[in-house]
Amino acid sequence: MSHLVWFRNDLRTADNPALTAACGKGQNVRALFILTPGQWQDHDWSPARVQQMLGHLDDLGRALAKLGIPMDILEADDFSESIRLLTDYCHQHGTRVLHFNEEYGVNERRRDKQVRDQLSKEEITVNKYRDQTVTPVGTIRTGKDEPYSVFTPFSRRWLQWIEDTTPTVLPVPSPVGEPLPWRNHGHTPETLGFTSPPPALVTASESGAHDQLDWFLEERGGDYKAKRDFPAVDGTSQLSPYLAVGALSGRQCLIAAREAQSRGGNQEGFSTWVNEIAWRDFYIHILYHYPRVSMHRAFKPDTEALRWNDPGEHFEAWKEGRTGIPIVDAGMRQLRETGWMHNRLRMITAMFLSKNLFIDWRLGEAWFMQNLVDGFLASNNGGWQWSASTGTDAAPYFRVFNPATQSERFDPKGEFIRRWVPELAKLDNKRIHNPAAGGVIPGGYPRPVVDLKESRKEAIARFEALKR
Repeated sequence: MSHLVWFRNDLRTADNPALTAACGKGQNVRALFILTPGQWQDHDWSPARVQQMLGHLDDLGRALAKLGIPMDILEADDFSESIRLLTDYCHQHGTRVLHFNEEYGVNERRRDKQVRDQLSKEEITVNKYRDQTVTPVGTIRTGKDEPYSVFTPFSRRWLQWIEDTTPTVLPVPSPVGEPLPWRNHGHTPETLGFTSPPPALVTASESGAHDQLDWFLEERGGDYKAKRDFPAVDGTSQLSPYLAVGALSGRQCLIAAREAQSRGGNQEGFSTWVNEIAWRDFYIHILYHYPRVSMHRAFKPDTEALRWNDPGEHFEAWKEGRTGIPIVDAGMRQLRETGWMHNRLRMITAMFLSKNLFIDWRLGEAWFMQNLVDGFLASNNGGWQWSASTGTDAAPYFRVFNPATQSERFDPKGEFIRRWVPELAKLDNKRIHNPAAGGVIPGGYPRPVVDLKESRKEAIARFEALKR
């Protein structure tokens, strides 16, 4: 019987439920990946993310060839065309069983339902697997059998589920045949209609993902809680590009972290990082249970009535890192040049756009996706709605970060600002956080586009107007 593994957002051989199941059924196994550049553009994928995915796709094809599994790569414009190509491929190769790991965006779920309905008519068995989260979506529920919408009780239940269940990871399957040749697919972001990406941030390989995970846990994990908020410090894991394309699973991260914890060291650091894995699961669960959040709608329906400012020049200044607020500009310039931004800066820049400039958070969400190498719908949407106070378990509407205060706290010596905003490099460690306060702004650097105190008051007033 012929088995087909349809890869999507799970570009790895280890801990891959769909691949493991297919290989356990027999020796006639094939793999398929369908490029859908038009759909990716509709979903605001960045050139950097496409480049990362293509690199992992080549690495995956080579790894599968060693297992005796041929992988074909087809190209469709969008999901609708991909369904036709997949069906034709199954006919061509006599596929009797299709295996794939679930995805939870609205368009992806609709696509998968259409595939299942179409292939069932042709008597082709479709097996799907829950893979994206540590705790399978739908399993973490309240005492009233409802999905959680607040993180803290979710995380307590999440940890209890892990203790009760003891999740494991699947090994790389045994070869199903003799090694096969593999030839690079030859695709680039440019050939798929994207602009040229910035230089690659991380090595696009499954082994590179594990090397980075091992290095982080050994060298930085214990200090994670103490250093994670400082953008000038190499204190985060930078595993997000691997998680975004599925070259690494949340289960692999969790189990590796718990093993590192068992070897000693600062337990708080590891526990804090594990909490970030829980946040990732939480936002995926939200995406699954509340599909409106992947349809450009707020989690809190009442906030749809907010009156946002016209984006205009202020939005362009924010995108370009020319707002006159140093820490905001530094973060936005890092994003444009590297395709990545430190998480503390993601919160600062998102809240500045949505609260101080009062520009619709959806525009910022899209801009991040269009530039981030680790753009991932659940996490990006969850983070933006948290900052804008429109989402589940969001920051209270009256909580508005003061970016200058944030800068003083998390970049006290101005090291990060000096790297990305060289116009301010000669200012002392105090003035660099708010040069306008000193009355003299270095040539070439703009004045603040907005008054922080007044804009904060205006944002709070607009939210309070929703109550009336």
